[in-house]
Amino acid sequence: MHPVIDERLAEFIRRQKIFFVATAPLNSEGHINLSPKGLDSFVILDPTTVAYLDLTGSGVETIAHLKENGRIVIMLCAFDGPPNIVRLHGHGDAVEPSSPEFPGLLAKFPRYDGIRSIIRLRLDRISDSCGYGVPLYSYTGERKQLVQWVERKGSDGIRKYQQDNNAQSIDGIPGLAARSEK
Repeated sequence: MHPVIDERLAEFIRRQKIFFVATAPLNSEGHINLSPKGLDSFVILDPTTVAYLDLTGSGVETIAHLKENGRIVIMLCAFDGPPNIVRLHGHGDAVEPSSPEFPGLLAKFPRYDGIRSIIRLRLDRISDSCGYGVPLYSYTGERKQLVQWVERKGSDGIRKYQQDNNAQSIDGIPGLAARSEK
């Protein structure tokens, strides 16, 4: 257990090319969500706060679950080098483009089109463990399909996609707020 993200943990986190996000609805019949994330989309805001870019995709489970109950965990694990697993438990919120906080947070990330929100976590449990059972893998690069898909759709197409596919979770929990701005 760690009270904060210290420099050793921060260095480990910055080296990882993939992280996993898990959330769950309050309803025990609802679906737990676990999503892998990549690209250069994760930042440490301060020793107890992290954030990542939520790029447009098929589901809106994380946003819906955060709006409903705020619970979230991020896991990062070493697929090369010394073994380690870091878990960041906390309560999060989805900062959408209509929020006054959005531009300031967005400035902390590289530029990507198709951003739905910025997921921000205020951490209440930071831990790491051995990771001895995690296999070794070699990183060969980022996939380009998401960026290319967003470029093909354009701003209007992405906005329409979000309205059609991201208004609620698979369990019917409200997701992305309706908006008309670009």
